[in-house]
Amino acid sequence: VAVTAGQCVYRDSSTSNQLRLAQKDGTLAESQAIGLALNAAAAGQPCKVQTSGNINLGATLTVGETYIVSAAAGGVAPIGDVSTHYVTLLGVAISASILQMGINIAAVAHA
Repeated sequence: VAVTAGQCVYRDSSTSNQLRLAQKDGTLAESQAIGLALNAAAAGQPCKVQTSGNINLGATLTVGETYIVSAAAGGVAPIGDVSTHYVTLLGVAISASILQMGINIAAVAHA
């Protein structure tokens, strides 16, 4: 699939480990983000992925807020958006634009 810089991605083992857009309301595998895309890429093209450390999302974040994989494919959402879907923590905002990544794949659905 086409990827935009800053989107959450997971590795799809059913398609020779190609990257796909992660989302919490899909299957368990789709919720298991490995990181955030660092560049835009068309389907089948290479994409660099950051898996830890600080990343500038180019978006307005709330300092101290914990962010998770969103229900929207590839999206990032605040922890308050948790619902009955699978939870994957992405990190904590340390400034209005920087996310300190610390991916934690819970592999369980929120009750």
